[in-house]
Amino acid sequence: MQVCVIGTGYVGLVTGVCLAHVGHDVICVDVNEEKVKLMQSGQSPIYEPGLSDLMKSSMAAGHLEFTTDLKYGVEQGEVLFIAVGTPALPTGESDTRYVEAVARGIGSHLTGNDYKVIVNKSTVPIGSGDWVRMIVLDGVVEQQKTLVTAGGGAVEAPPKVPQFDVVSNPEFLREGSAVYDTFNPDRIVLGSNNPRAIEVMQRLYAPIVARTFADNPALPPVPVLTTDLSSAEMVKYASNSFLATKISFINEIANICDRVGADVTQVAQGIGLDSRIGHKFLQAGIGWGGSCFPKDVAALVHTAEDYGYESQLLKAAVEVNDRQRLVALEKLQQVLKILKGKTIGLLGLTFKPDTDDMRDAPSLILIEQLNRLGAKVKAYDPIVAQSGMRHGLTGVNVETDPEMMADGCDALVLVTDWQQFKTLNFPRMAQLMNAPVIIDGRNFLDRAVLLEAGFQYLGIGR
Repeated sequence: MQVCVIGTGYVGLVTGVCLAHVGHDVICVDVNEEKVKLMQSGQSPIYEPGLSDLMKSSMAAGHLEFTTDLKYGVEQGEVLFIAVGTPALPTGESDTRYVEAVARGIGSHLTGNDYKVIVNKSTVPIGSGDWVRMIVLDGVVEQQKTLVTAGGGAVEAPPKVPQFDVVSNPEFLREGSAVYDTFNPDRIVLGSNNPRAIEVMQRLYAPIVARTFADNPALPPVPVLTTDLSSAEMVKYASNSFLATKISFINEIANICDRVGADVTQVAQGIGLDSRIGHKFLQAGIGWGGSCFPKDVAALVHTAEDYGYESQLLKAAVEVNDRQRLVALEKLQQVLKILKGKTIGLLGLTFKPDTDDMRDAPSLILIEQLNRLGAKVKAYDPIVAQSGMRHGLTGVNVETDPEMMADGCDALVLVTDWQQFKTLNFPRMAQLMNAPVIIDGRNFLDRAVLLEAGFQYLGIGR
């Protein structure tokens, strides 16, 4: 099938590359010329395990191309994905101006010749399916007015009305595992009021539904849930809000465990054995961040308020998370007392491992608060060291080696649970520090190994 993906951010690029890999012909469109040139050269603008190799192989096979020409993409594509960003505004609602611009642009290039399915892949406010359709039609009208004006006001025949439908197809990709998640999804959600549009999407996803490219092709087909537009949009918000709440719940339990002498890792194991609860997202730590959870929870709270409902549970989940980011700071103060004049090292900067995403990362709050209290902050992160990126990083010395980072520190805080942190030379790092103290902000490291290396170890809820 012919596919056009508009927007090559995290979701758009992964979607386009993976659909090309399964055999569709994909055109990825972006307004950023430098970014497009980079991708045309075979380089991925984001770090995501496995993505770069798939991108290069799909381009070599002739299934994937990149352009700034929206008209070309719209004309060629049977399925048009809108995959631009919807960042949170200060009010909590989503900024949909990029979605609006793309929808209007699509409308301005639609003709009456071919049926198109326009897919909302961006996380958009509930009710946006009908809104996008309206904007697309506005673009169609503007295009037709322009044509009439260019023709001197003469119209030979009434213009054909473009045939299209809008589908909501929310994404459930985890940064760091997005390629895997695309080929091994828990479910595919398709929201539309037209069976024709659903049939097109089912054909598009047929190789993925059949698990042709899955790690375990013997598993049953991927469940496909078809809903109305609004319900599909709600599925995305509800899923992320539930997971964020589940993390905040176990963090609240961890804080109680700290006070009563229980170990939250054992508690989480015990409650996770309940089939109604499960083990996933029961890892206590210093809170969630990234681009999805904060934005989606805030957007759902704002939507509820628009319709006269106060989401008390979701607001509490956010409040617990905001407080949780300061737990590592409190533990540092318990051990070191005064932080002014002390040097603190951070292991990890990104909001989670296997990504270069710094959006709403807990590390940023820690850096800000440690600076406020007069501490010097050093940090080491594998992807930051590799890429040399420094976006949003002020008040911190980023080292290129974990031992250089540990040198002269009064304490370390594990912020991001990168797998390679389990095998660091902790005995050597302890020797280089002024005081071998480590706060395990993810309960990720082996306490026995750290104690043997000479560290004073403090976990979260342990």
